[in-house]
Amino acid sequence: RGTRRKNFVCFNVFFSFRIYEEGKESIPEHPYLCETDVEICLIGGSCKSPIERFWNGNDMIYILQKATHNEESDPVEESKPDDTSYALELLPKESSGPVALSVRRAKQLISLYTMVQNPNMGHLKTGELVVLPPLGIRCDGSDPEHTYWLGAEPLKAGKKITGINLHMVTCDGPTADKSCFANLEELITAHKTMHHSSIVMTKGSAQYELLRAAALEDTIVESKSNVYVDMTWNTVNKILETPPLTSAATLNITLEAGDPGSPVYQLYRELQFLLALAEGLKTGVTQWPEPLESESAVEQVQELLTDLKNKLDRFCIFENENGTEKIKCDTAAVDSSIKSVFSERGDLDFAEQLWCKMRSKCVSSYQELIECFTLVIKSLERGEIQPWIHQGSSSLLSKLIQQSYHGKIEVVSLSGITPIQMLLEIGLDKMKKDYVSFFIVKSGSSLLFQDYFISTSVDLQEQVHRVQKLHHMLEIMVSCTVLLQFKHENLFPLTQICMKYYKENPLNEKHVFQLPIRPAVVKKFCQNDDPEIWKVDISSGHGQKEVRTTWQVSTSPPVEHMTSNNIGLFSDSTVNGSSEERMYYIAMAKCSQVHFT
Repeated sequence: RGTRRKNFVCFNVFFSFRIYEEGKESIPEHPYLCETDVEICLIGGSCKSPIERFWNGNDMIYILQKATHNEESDPVEESKPDDTSYALELLPKESSGPVALSVRRAKQLISLYTMVQNPNMGHLKTGELVVLPPLGIRCDGSDPEHTYWLGAEPLKAGKKITGINLHMVTCDGPTADKSCFANLEELITAHKTMHHSSIVMTKGSAQYELLRAAALEDTIVESKSNVYVDMTWNTVNKILETPPLTSAATLNITLEAGDPGSPVYQLYRELQFLLALAEGLKTGVTQWPEPLESESAVEQVQELLTDLKNKLDRFCIFENENGTEKIKCDTAAVDSSIKSVFSERGDLDFAEQLWCKMRSKCVSSYQELIECFTLVIKSLERGEIQPWIHQGSSSLLSKLIQQSYHGKIEVVSLSGITPIQMLLEIGLDKMKKDYVSFFIVKSGSSLLFQDYFISTSVDLQEQVHRVQKLHHMLEIMVSCTVLLQFKHENLFPLTQICMKYYKENPLNEKHVFQLPIRPAVVKKFCQNDDPEIWKVDISSGHGQKEVRTTWQVSTSPPVEHMTSNNIGLFSDSTVNGSSEERMYYIAMAKCSQVHFT
């Protein structure tokens, strides 16, 4: 039995070292099978560690979990050294999620890892000692303490391993009964007793979901968007205390465009029509929308041309329903409560007005599009109109208008993709100016920085892609302005952060944009709402001798492998039978050190 155990340790050294060496070049995408019941993942690089919330992460960490391919294996069965179960097998399988090992099995693996890293275990002939990354093992919470993580991390002095830091994470809940919450003084006393410390430091952190709080007040349609703030501060005085105004605060924004409740939803619909044109230009098949107006696009374009004929001496201004002179365009559909955020442009040229007439509310077929442009070109050829256009416009229609100033325009064949391209070009010009107007006026961002987004030196498809980025940034700015009453102080840096990201990356609505802010900006949320996560860290010692106790409550399971049948004792708890109380999971992380010398 001693020989088998020695071979097992030797195998684990070889296995761990091999995974580690491979991970230096690239992190494996799939877990490896190392035992009949255990698989291992090496987490590192851009991958987020599943346990970083409970102890300081490293560049790399091993995660051990139950192998899902074999449900009947005996976790304590020992096989022969040459058994095929020892083969390093990559498992590129799909899984519903990670599966935890029993706490008993996890403790065995922690012991083996500790033996492998112990320089005093030379009699096992494990070869050259290699300092391995920390280890985390998923546990099923089946023990009385409800343990969901066990971990180990080598302690080093230079290149020498001097000991092991052992971690344990337990969890109960969910519960709404705050009498189950710990007392801060008791936590501090327990930490001092366990680690023989006389001086401790406390650090608090909290997370508040801002978009959810606003949705409860204004019944905003639920979406995948998320805006939350992370707060950290030193010196905690009591459990669940409100973060002080001296806290460090970071706003985290993930926003999905196209929420019908967004103040700029009409602009989003305009963008969708632009995307449909771009797709039609690329594939040859355009998805035309159903007309939403009783008046056809041809009729509306004819009205525009007639108006221009009668007003050659000045730029055409439409009258609104109240008789007040005002430019009528799609941005006028923006909700009145947000007009001060996304102001209507008052300088729409003829091509932009034509776009407003022809876009998705009206143009519903390729033939109708041809008829609209035929009317415009004939009016230009006859000299019936001399419309004004913005300087620097590069669309084909703008060129024809410029030529009309000199009494002659080139012949354009309105066939094939030409009409779609003409409409796409004037739509791009108009929407670029819409976005630039917002970013210049509201956030004060330099136009020079936006050259990338409005450049015409790239093909139309790339220009459309960059306009999509501009719209995503706009939705972020508008959301923060409405939700947090952002002013220039915060809009400017947030715009710069978004622009920098999108100059270097493709459109990604799942990306989390982060902005440091003053706690006063979110003061009302912290005072009036319960946190999604609240945590206190109690620590003592320094450097390698630092030890930490963490107590945390959260509205969602703090451990991803927690399942409904292994949630703790308080899963049915409420206060006074009320289902409206906030339910919290209670997690606790402790550590202890074992020194080899």
